[in-house]
Amino acid sequence: MKKILSTFVLILMSHFAIAQDKILTKTGQIAFEASVPSFEEVKATNKLSACVLNTKTGDIASVAMIKSFKFKSSLMQEHFNENYIESDKYPKAIFKGKIENFDISKLTAQKQEFTINGTIELHGKSKNISVIAKISKNENITNIVSTFTLNTDDFNIDLPFLISSKVSKKVQVNLDYKLL
Repeated sequence: MKKILSTFVLILMSHFAIAQDKILTKTGQIAFEASVPSFEEVKATNKLSACVLNTKTGDIASVAMIKSFKFKSSLMQEHFNENYIESDKYPKAIFKGKIENFDISKLTAQKQEFTINGTIELHGKSKNISVIAKISKNENITNIVSTFTLNTDDFNIDLPFLISSKVSKKVQVNLDYKLL
C-alpha cells in the first residue's frame, strides 16, 4: 500500500512543472464522521493521506487509500470496507483542484481563508466541490485545514435499510495537511 501511495505521489508531482514549486506530505490526516444521535459513533481517521501543492499555481491534489481509515471497532471497519465503500473495487479517494487567489508569499502564521474548487472521486463517482480551507505558514511548514460535508448519495454508496437510520448520509470530513 505504501508503494502504491508513493507511486501516486510521484505521478502527481510529475504533473507540476518546476520541482522547487511543490510542497507535499505523505502523512496528512483525514477524519470523517457519519454518526447520528442515540447510536454508535461512526467515525474513522486516516493518517496516511498524500497531498501535493504547486505553490506557483495553487494547483492541489490529494489521495487517500480507503483501507487506511481506522475505526474504533474492527467490525465497523470491515463493514465499511467490504459492504459500503467496497475498497477492493474502489481503493482510493482522489481530489484534484485549485486554491483561488493563492499566493504563498502572503501566508503567515495567522490562518487565512481560501476557497478550493475541484473534483473528488470516491466509490467510482466524481463530484465537483468547493470548500473553504484555512491556510497558514510557519517557517517551512504550510498547514491546510478544512471541514466540509459530503453526501453518500452523490457517490452511490448504498446503506442497507437495517443501518440507514444509524448512519448519516451527510458525512462531515475534516482534513489537516502539513506540507513541506
